[in-house]
Amino acid sequence: MFEITPDEIDVNRVVEAVRRDEDGCVVTFVGVVRNQNRGKQVLYLEYEAYPEMALAKMRQIGQEVTSRWGLGHLAIVHRTGRIEVGEASVVIAVAAGHRHEAFEASHYAIDRLKEIVPVWKKEVYADGEEWLGIGN
Repeated sequence: MFEITPDEIDVNRVVEAVRRDEDGCVVTFVGVVRNQNRGKQVLYLEYEAYPEMALAKMRQIGQEVTSRWGLGHLAIVHRTGRIEVGEASVVIAVAAGHRHEAFEASHYAIDRLKEIVPVWKKEVYADGEEWLGIGN
């Protein structure tokens, strides 16, 4: 499952998309909007994406995870639009037979997402705003 959506992310739905009875764990990463960054008060974030390319890059990350760890049960869902403090902006779920490779794959997936997926965020502060690109 790879999605770009303007809707709230249902974490349980993402977990269930990857969970299989033969797997011993599901590791879930939930990126949440925090109320401060770089010493400034964050009011909310706005995300924009190039959906077709973002989905292609998410699938690429899935292929990389499969190649590196032999895991085929990976989901990445990224939200777009206005996201309030405390809400999830991205959810990654990885199912595996054992926790070690699932944690490694999850860590790898979020790092790669920030490196290569065309998603941009605007941080809206109490005293202004700033666009941040890939990697931020």
